[in-house]
Amino acid sequence: QVQLVESGGGLVQAGGSLRLSCAASGRTFSSSYTGWFRQAPGKEREFVAAISGSGGSTIYADSMKGRFTISRGNAKNTVYLQMNSLKPEDTAVYYCAAKRIGVATKAYEYDYWGQGTQVTVSS
Repeated sequence: QVQLVESGGGLVQAGGSLRLSCAASGRTFSSSYTGWFRQAPGKEREFVAAISGSGGSTIYADSMKGRFTISRGNAKNTVYLQMNSLKPEDTAVYYCAAKRIGVATKAYEYDYWGQGTQVTVSS
């Protein structure tokens, strides 16, 4: 079992930055493929970025490339999402998710989910 807790969300002006954290418990997390998703009101959950258990491989949604960076902490039990040049359309609840094996960009492929953290970008 893996438990995930997101933090770091908040209100920021357009052009600003936030760093989200996903803290995990569970002995298998360090080897789990971990992703960030987001969901805006009235929209489907959207893939943002993902990282391998080792931290050596990352993948991003096209619209986030160059603005968002996913990384793992040294102890491998925390995954971060650095978000720069934020836009009002980035406003959403951001979720951390983990899966046991393999690369994935679809929400249904992930086994474990956090409760989400709200990010609001004002214009």
